[in-house]
Amino acid sequence: MKLLVTYFIPSGGIETLNRLRFHALRAVGIEVHALYLWNGAGRQNMADIPHFVTNNDHEIQTVLQAGRYDAIIVTCDHLMLQRLRGLGYTGALIYEAQGLGTKEQATGTLAFGSTFIRAFANAAISTPTSHLMELFQTYLGDLPRFYVQNMIDTNQFIHLGPAAAALNPSGAPIIGWIGRLERNKNWPLFLDICSVLASVRPELQIWMFEDATISEPGERERFHARIHELNLTQRLTVRSNLPHSHMPLYLTAIGDSGGLLMSTSITEGFGYAVAEAMSCRCPVLSTDSDGVRCFIDHNRTGKFFYSSTVPEAVQAASELMDNLPLRSAIRDAADQHIRTHFSPSRYAADIVNILVALRLRPYV
Repeated sequence: MKLLVTYFIPSGGIETLNRLRFHALRAVGIEVHALYLWNGAGRQNMADIPHFVTNNDHEIQTVLQAGRYDAIIVTCDHLMLQRLRGLGYTGALIYEAQGLGTKEQATGTLAFGSTFIRAFANAAISTPTSHLMELFQTYLGDLPRFYVQNMIDTNQFIHLGPAAAALNPSGAPIIGWIGRLERNKNWPLFLDICSVLASVRPELQIWMFEDATISEPGERERFHARIHELNLTQRLTVRSNLPHSHMPLYLTAIGDSGGLLMSTSITEGFGYAVAEAMSCRCPVLSTDSDGVRCFIDHNRTGKFFYSSTVPEAVQAASELMDNLPLRSAIRDAADQHIRTHFSPSRYAADIVNILVALRLRPYV
């Protein structure tokens, strides 16, 4: 059986998910190819994954004819559903929601896109994230709907111990952040929190990981101005487009430094950065951005700061750094939680069940 997954650009959590899908579903006899409309930095991670990059109708049609796919999962792009039908594809189309930005942005997307989804898709899937489930019920109530938890590569994302020590020779505590320079990721809140923490922890280092090829208009200029205004330049290191395989080393280094990874997103559909950090025994402090609730049980597997204010976040970060028994317990529980609930085999079983329900694969 063959599946095609489509998305706009190989970057971020979707690129991670598509790579993991290839390996997880191949283990149960399903071949997965990926189609992206535009090139992106994440393509460096896909050397061994069958994929195509084109926004040309003739080339897409050639991919469809050569691949003879049993089904296509179209991620976040409702217009692609109509396009694929127009190019002659008659197989099953499954619309997939992954994130879609803030709740307001997700509502706007599905309110408009539902006409295309209901007209051209056979089913819709998303993560079991509360706001996405509510929107699916509201706008796609007459369409088969499925909720599938994403997976984590728990073989690659592990605590690497001494191998990561060279990344932080000073041993200074590190606060990490992973994301894009866009409003939903709320990078200004992160910088404001770090500014206050740095005033009482002079040795504090800040590591930010981003994709320098993607940002909302004006955000990069605002970012550099805010760094200068807060006087964070000397303690801030920004890394762009690191190979995904390198991230376990950096996450291990952050966790072993006595620091933490912080997520300041307004809304997350899943939150790969959070889950991968937890799998590397890097403690996580996060806004209550919905999607991360499946990872974070407050004060057991991580910590929330619920009001999204700087004082509350600073207090929570300080406790996570200074309360060593709590920190140790959280690292242990977080690691175990990810390995128990987000395995590739569980994801593959869920996808197989959907294909069976849609009569695309026989029940075994």
